[in-house]
Amino acid sequence: MLFDAGGVLVLPDPTVLGPLLAPYGGDASISAHRRAHYAAMAVKSMVDAGETDWHEYNVAYVEAVGVDEHLVEHAAEVLEHTRNAHLWRWPIPESVVALVALAEQGVPMGVVSNAAGQIEHTLLMSAVCRVAEAEHVGAEAITAVMRCIVDSHIVGVAKPDPRIFDHALPHFDEYDRSRIAYIGDSVKMDVGGARAAGLHPVLVDPHDDHVGADFDRIRQLGELLDWFA
Repeated sequence: MLFDAGGVLVLPDPTVLGPLLAPYGGDASISAHRRAHYAAMAVKSMVDAGETDWHEYNVAYVEAVGVDEHLVEHAAEVLEHTRNAHLWRWPIPESVVALVALAEQGVPMGVVSNAAGQIEHTLLMSAVCRVAEAEHVGAEAITAVMRCIVDSHIVGVAKPDPRIFDHALPHFDEYDRSRIAYIGDSVKMDVGGARAAGLHPVLVDPHDDHVGADFDRIRQLGELLDWFA
């Protein structure tokens, strides 16, 4: 299995974005901001926005947390200037648990993410996962070891370009690529990129924002354990 990072393993830090948007009327709770990300990603997919176009995401995000209607555009602009690559660091608790369980079952795993050169370090510091040669952080052992962590900035190609997966697949060369699942949260970037690379796409869709889609969907990573039961 290969995983995207954002929306699958980590989210934009709600402990930062909650207080940021609260003065505009936004709900500062973690649950509201978790929901907002997936609602915003659904809108981003619906309008077929590219990797660098986040306006629709920002508007949908601030609307989802309940920002006052007349402050939506202003709040969206503030979100745009605040949310950056280094804020994609809040570990999704059930994802961390699932990775440990998958690792215990011996499932070969890796990460392929559109990022800014930071994602391997972020996943390590957030105690989500690590590559085999990375040292543990502090006293907390990270048992989910990845065969590789591919960062688009470092390898010079980004999803949906399927060539990004060429940097991960040699680590799984005992498997036909059709047997490798890629789990992401974007229809355009992740499902599209995985399909173009000949992988099996799976969308994380916790709130059924994509009912009727022609690809596999899961609400959270724990469901993947049933595939190996």
